[in-house]
Amino acid sequence: MDSCRIPANASKCSGNTMECFMVLSTQAQKISIGILCGLFGTMCVFENSLVLYLIFSSPGIRKKPSYLFIGSLALADILASIIFVCSFVSFHVFNEAGFSKEVFLLQLGGVNTSFSASLSSLLLTALDRYISISRPSEYKLLMTRKRAWTALAVLWVTCATIAGLPLLGWNCCTLDSSCSELFPFVDDNYQSGWVCFVVVLLGCIVCAYAHVLWRARQHVAYMEQHQAQAGKQNSRMRMDVMLAKTLAMVLAVLMLCWSPVLVLMIYSVFGRLSDRLRKVFAFCSTLCLLNSMVNPIIYALRSKELFSSLRRVLSHFRRQLKAPEESPEAESTHKSSVIET
Repeated sequence: MDSCRIPANASKCSGNTMECFMVLSTQAQKISIGILCGLFGTMCVFENSLVLYLIFSSPGIRKKPSYLFIGSLALADILASIIFVCSFVSFHVFNEAGFSKEVFLLQLGGVNTSFSASLSSLLLTALDRYISISRPSEYKLLMTRKRAWTALAVLWVTCATIAGLPLLGWNCCTLDSSCSELFPFVDDNYQSGWVCFVVVLLGCIVCAYAHVLWRARQHVAYMEQHQAQAGKQNSRMRMDVMLAKTLAMVLAVLMLCWSPVLVLMIYSVFGRLSDRLRKVFAFCSTLCLLNSMVNPIIYALRSKELFSSLRRVLSHFRRQLKAPEESPEAESTHKSSVIET
């Protein structure tokens, strides 16, 4: 095990630096974390997998850049849920500390990449909606599928590079610097930089959504004044307004779920965290899973295209279940049983 500088408030853990970060002291706390991670993680993987299937199984939906960004968000949430639940439960619930520094930083990098990609996908979706509402006549020329795929490639490469910096050498063991009080082997300066990166992302998302909702409100007022003019333009405006409201709900859930974690991470940079606050941070971390679980529900309730695709899938599934009952073999068996009776 690599020796790193132990946080000041965890000096009682001398001898094994990993044990200093196992903050759940009672069996009830471990069971609670295990239940929350299991429930949120399972639902998140199922719901986001369903969203990906609905998007890429429908030719009309998967061609739209808006749903490519939503698909990227769903993929990021799936990866984050799987990596986060496996690493978080094994570390905090089962207290497994036998893995190396490289393995831990690889797991942490996977979680950071996925959550950063999730936030970045929301930012791209907000920018896409802003272009669609503010410049509807030029939208198809400005936002092509090629540009959407290019933006997604840049997004994932950037997030993976930033999240992989500790594994590449920016950690407190290699630099012999002060370690974070929340994550093993993580340098304090890197944690500060990652928090700044996330805060900038959230700030850009808020600004983009503010413009989207402002334009949507203008369109609502326009439609109320010109209700007699029915046509494709008004129907397109209604779709944009509906999607803008949907994304505003996603943003509200995002802020509610991420604010406690970010506040504690910022506080740990400038001050010392007590053991109680570190336990609070462990429980607040599960809110990130809750955010990933709620997003697909919002899509299903608010997106007419995804909801229609879901209804088609369910009706096809019901027809498949009824098919064996209506097959010739089943009918002949039914007739023979009647004759025997």
